[in-house]
Amino acid sequence: MTTEYNDTVKIFKAFCDENRLKILEQLRTGEKCACKLLDELQITQPTLSHHMKLLCDADIVQGRKEGKWVHYSINPEGAKRAEELLACLVTLDSSGEKNDHCCSE
Repeated sequence: MTTEYNDTVKIFKAFCDENRLKILEQLRTGEKCACKLLDELQITQPTLSHHMKLLCDADIVQGRKEGKWVHYSINPEGAKRAEELLACLVTLDSSGEKNDHCCSE
């Protein structure tokens, strides 16, 4: 169960930064070279590397090395997993325990 939570934390951590959201917005139109992301976001290469590591570790983004640059794209399987996880977490479970109120009015 702990591993499941660790994977969940990785996924949500990938989404909880403004720069990573901007990166994902850029990748929505297709694969982008790291050099293009650097130009668009006006961040340093180490900063981009940090953000891409978190996105890749969460399987939201995948990288493909070409020469000295990495080309990044959204990983469809990882994106689907994140979508399903969010849906699961915010959907009421009517088959489980009743939510009895602890306080009576």
